[in-house]
Formats: sequence, C-alpha cells, structure tokens
Amino acid sequence: MSFEIREGQVKPEHALLVGIGMPGEQRMEREALMAELRDLVGNLGYGIAESRVVWTREMQAKYLCGIGKAEEVRELARQVGADCLILDNLLSPGQQREWEKLIELPVMDREEVILDIFARRARTREAVMQVDLARMQYALPRMVGMWQHLDRQRGGSGGGKGGGAAARGEGEKQIEVDRRIAHERINAIRDELESVRKQRCTQRKERMRQGVPTAAIVGYTNAGKSSLLNALTDANVFAKDVLFATLDTTSRKLELPDGQSLVLTDTVGFIRNLPHRLVEAFKSTLEEVLMADFLIQVVDVSDPGAQRRYETTCEVLSELGAGEKPMIIVGNKVDLLDTVQGEQAIQQLATVSGRACLPMSVAQGVGLQQLLAACAEMLSHRVSTQVYRIPQAESRIIAIMHRDGKVLSTEYEGNDVVVRARLPREFAARLEKYREV
Repeated sequence: MSFEIREGQVKPEHALLVGIGMPGEQRMEREALMAELRDLVGNLGYGIAESRVVWTREMQAKYLCGIGKAEEVRELARQVGADCLILDNLLSPGQQREWEKLIELPVMDREEVILDIFARRARTREAVMQVDLARMQYALPRMVGMWQHLDRQRGGSGGGKGGGAAARGEGEKQIEVDRRIAHERINAIRDELESVRKQRCTQRKERMRQGVPTAAIVGYTNAGKSSLLNALTDANVFAKDVLFATLDTTSRKLELPDGQSLVLTDTVGFIRNLPHRLVEAFKSTLEEVLMADFLIQVVDVSDPGAQRRYETTCEVLSELGAGEKPMIIVGNKVDLLDTVQGEQAIQQLATVSGRACLPMSVAQGVGLQQLLAACAEMLSHRVSTQVYRIPQAESRIIAIMHRDGKVLSTEYEGNDVVVRARLPREFAARLEKYREV
C-alpha cells in the first residue's frame, strides 16, 4: 500500500497558487515556473481559484517573504475563497507550519505537489517503493504538525506526573509511534531498492559482457520519450500527454542500419526544481543514464520554453554526473509548428546546445530513420567494415558474422566465400588472417 502524506485530505477545489519571487530572480523565469505549477496542479485535478506572484525585497526565515507580504496572501486567500494554499517554492517543515497557522488553511509546496503526481503515476512495485520512500522522507519532519490536533483535543496532559510517558499528550505519543513505523518502513524500502539496484547492475554487466551498447532516452517530462521508445521498438510503454506519464525504466533491444545492436532505455522525465529526495529515491533507475554509452535528449520544440527545458535537463544530468556524456539532441513535435516556426525552433535549439538537432515528429513517424542513422554514427568506432575470404570448410565463421554483425554481400569463388561485412572491432580483429588486402 502506498504512503499518504496527508491522511484523509480532501481534494482542493479552490486552490490559491502563489510564487514568492526572490531578489535577483528574473520575472520571466518566475512566471514560467508559475505556469508550470499550474500544469502540475491541473494534472492533480485540483481547482485553481487564483494564481499570483508575490515579490519580496529579501528572503525571510519565517515565511520566505516579510510578514506584510504574507498577510497580503492571507487576505487574497479570503477574497478568492481559497480552500488550500500552494506555494511554488520549497518550504521547510517550520515554514509550512507557520503559513498554516497564519492563513488557517492546508499549505502545500512545490515538492509535495510533484510527490503527489509521482504517487499517482507509479505503476510497478519498484516505482511505488521509490515514490513512497521520497514521500516518507518528506513527511517525517512534518509529523509534529500532523498530530498537534490530538493534543488540542485532549488538553495535552495525559494526567501523569513527573514528565514521563503518562504525562505526554496523545499527539506526542502518537508521533513517536509514527516516527518509529516510518523509520522502519524507510529502512525496509531502502533494503528492497538496494536489492533491485544489484539486480539491475547484474543485468547491465551481462549486456556489457555481450558487448551490446546502450543509449538512455532523457528529457523534460512530457517531451515524448516513451512515445519515441514505442515508435522505435514496439515497446508498448504507457505514453500519454500528461506530466510524468511513466516513472519506470524500460529497456528494449533494436538493430541499427549498420547491423549493430543497441539497447534503448526510457527514463523518468525531469522538471525544474526536481526534489533531490526524488532523485535519490530513483537512484537505481537513473543509474541507467550514468552507465549508457550515449544519451538521446528529447526536447518538445513546440513548447515556448523549449530552450530552458533543454538547459534544465542538462543541469539535472550534471547533478547525476552524466553531464559530459555524448548526446544526440532530438527536436520533437515539429508537426505542431508550421514549416518556418519548426525550422526556427530547431535552429535555436542547435545554437543553445552547440550540437546538430534532429527535427522529429514521433507521432507522425518523421525523423525516426535519421535518428537510427545518428545512433549508428555515434557507435561507428565500435565496428569495422572489411572484405573477408572465408574457406567454405569454415562456414561457421560466416554464421557468426550474421549473428554478431551485418553481412553486406556474399560471393562464391572456388572453395572460398568472399564476404563483405560490418563487424564489431573485437570480432574483426580475430579474423585478420581472412581479411582481403
């Protein structure tokens, strides 16, 4: 059973969305984050009463902004009839409690919204465990506020003497029990996820032993990563036009135009201000990015913020230690733009990335063959194309050529078979004596 941050919470129907703009923060960046928050909240099915950016001259410890600005938010919440405040900032447990005391409404921050979406999208047992781990780590330091109502209801004394267990409030005793249960659950999930990580590591070692290269598909959430994997491999991965449609790693093997095999792996989508505890929880999944031979970054070029989303993905990759990986940039959803707009978007992305950008429409099957050719070029150093003269008595060698490489042509000359083939360099090196000069 999945973990709930707020037991029994009613879905907000009139949420007030507020972003606190900090000194030095660009207005366009803050507005873009607010637009993203509206998408996130909308994906949860919450009703939105109002969305507002509040600028503060300096960051304050209690509310992030000064008391005057905080009281303005309280008044705005009353005016719009809000039943919940959602802040597009990351709050400490203490700040969250102070806001709830001030406006007397439930208060969520950006991290809790993202965690709730992840919880709804998780399908496999591994994904559910990863999300539960992150949600419990988020909720654990907030349990004091969750159980204070028990002390208020019962007077908080318990009737005992001497300050022992009997003298504690019901809320204090309940939080101790819940903390112990949460810590036990966190440790159990970590152990199970470590077992999954070891199993995934074993699978990677087996692929490496077989010499099969891998590529990880990365990118901003809802850029079209899972759809791309489906289009190239018939993987049948869940893909839908929603944020974080898939949280599970799926790997599929395909053959490139030059005969090489490649394992493609889909990964969880990134987002600005992705909570670090989520990155940590999905560590075993994201290791596929670190171990890949190269990356395919999918960017939705129809989105006005495409360049910023590309940069966000690169920032997360750098945090993971994969910032220097070889990469192919794919500009997806060009079908949603007219010809001129599409060309401009691709050129702008190429300028920002400093790399060539492949135009693509996964939905219409445009650009798929060009991507496969680019993947083959990325791995061209691993293969060698040569002509070999193989005695017919050693035809088993030709069978291995077909299995591990790509036979381009075959001719029979007397007792020999002249084969032109593209083979992995390690295999080709063993056939040096058969190579035609």
